[in-house]
Amino acid sequence: MHDEIKNLLWKPDCAEAVQACHAWWEHRGLALAVYAPRDKPIEDVPLPPPNPSLETRWLDPHYWVQARVSEMTRTFYGGAALPYHFSLIGGPGSLGLFLGAKERLAEDTLWYDPCIIDPDRHPPLRPDWAGASWQRHMIMLSYAVEQARGRYLVGMPDLIENLDTLAQLRGGETLLMDLIERPAWVRKTLEEINQAYFQCHERMWDVVRDPWGGSVSIAFAIWGPGKMSKVQCDFSVMISEAMFREFVVPPLIEQCEWLDHSYFHVDGTQALHHLPALLEIEALDAIEWTPQAGLPGGGSPRWFDLYRQIKAAGKSVLAIGVAADEILPLIDAVGPEGLYINTWVENETTARECLRRIGWKGVS
Repeated sequence: MHDEIKNLLWKPDCAEAVQACHAWWEHRGLALAVYAPRDKPIEDVPLPPPNPSLETRWLDPHYWVQARVSEMTRTFYGGAALPYHFSLIGGPGSLGLFLGAKERLAEDTLWYDPCIIDPDRHPPLRPDWAGASWQRHMIMLSYAVEQARGRYLVGMPDLIENLDTLAQLRGGETLLMDLIERPAWVRKTLEEINQAYFQCHERMWDVVRDPWGGSVSIAFAIWGPGKMSKVQCDFSVMISEAMFREFVVPPLIEQCEWLDHSYFHVDGTQALHHLPALLEIEALDAIEWTPQAGLPGGGSPRWFDLYRQIKAAGKSVLAIGVAADEILPLIDAVGPEGLYINTWVENETTARECLRRIGWKGVS
């Protein structure tokens, strides 16, 4: 696949999209990704059979690929947006599954049950390469790549890491106590999680890497060259700045230095007190900002100073949930350099108009 595809059949201006993303990672250019329903499907791909069982809907690679491919044919990918397969089996945080967490299927989501009951007796964390979760993911990725046939890319799964994965394995409330009562064990286990992350990422990236030597992260649908990933610690809303620097920052630095490119997902205003520590991490390239429910989206003037602060620290900004009429005011307020805007609009005509207004040269 990687040597044969020179272009994407469903994205005629993919070269321009890749160039825009390169410029964004280098903090010197604007990347605008515009999504909309297509006026007409780009290819006739039927929807999968309705009313599947929970096991089929969540875990069957054939069903999941057909559902996602059908959705892609009906979606307009404008500007820096690239058609990609949303390779998600078991929900976000699949690294925890490879390390022993058990999934429970529900109608609208999946839940993970902790597996570390006694830290003193639990063996070191290692990926279970022969386990059902790992095998299922690799079958999904390989099948999605096989079915792509030059039409789309296959996204890199959202592994998740750090305290978020440890909370998955140990339980959130219990982990909060561990930070106080077992700090040495927490630090040791976070290092084991990091090593597992590197191994899993390496094997998965080798399957999904694209013709340009990069990949699309299924978290926020952003493309990056080399080994690229979103990094995060949503658990951080429950801990102090001192604890964040003690426990989260060291493995995060190691992770960012291992990756070729990385961006940190800041989830809600409750996590913003950790921003100074994040901006000090030299190897971290960008910050993504997600306002919590009830607050204005990423294009609101309320966040302009936040974006300026991030850019002033030498990081790029990923703004999501930006409305069509907020794009130009956002660009004018914070500057186009190192700004990635992700927006969904109501139709293809509006999407093309958004691209025209910023002077997009591609032919999406």
